Amino acid sequence: MKKRKPRDPHRSLRGVVVDNPFYSCAHSGTAGNPKQISAVINTRQSAVIMLYSRGRLDPAQLAAANKFGALWETMGGKGAGATIDYGKEPVDGGRRSDPITERQLMAADELRRARRRLRDPDRYQLVCRICGEGYALHELGRSRRGKLAAANELRSCLDDLADLWGLATRRPNPHIRRANKEEVI
Repeated sequence: MKKRKPRDPHRSLRGVVVDNPFYSCAHSGTAGNPKQISAVINTRQSAVIMLYSRGRLDPAQLAAANKFGALWETMGGKGAGATIDYGKEPVDGGRRSDPITERQLMAADELRRARRRLRDPDRYQLVCRICGEGYALHELGRSRRGKLAAANELRSCLDDLADLWGLATRRPNPHIRRANKEEVI
């Protein structure tokens, strides 16, 4: 019988370099005001973070996944925001509030644009499950091949969304030969 190795709880923590949230342009160049700082993240937080920490996603794809997740939560994907206290005595509070806010309408429009850009309902559902609902890759594909296929498809979808929202960085195509200045006539 094979002996189990003890599980290291710190194995899922990884150091990354992120933008400094307290960076001030007014004090740029000083030692106490760096533009980027190092941080420790939990790679098991989500499938997107895990793929990014392993170098499988680029910063544009991560930004697209984060934007999709924020839009999903704005639309109400995170569940009910408040609870009702039935112990309090009801009062006539005046007018009713609008059940749908302007922000939610704008988020719905952006998600509709994303759905049209991805073209296939299965691709949109994959992004919804991973970036919106927080599913892990092993929950989508049972085999190793299924997980790899889901990760590849997710990267393709995030590339499309990054391009849609203007987050994409231009990547040179390695298959296109660049002309030297001497060759250009």
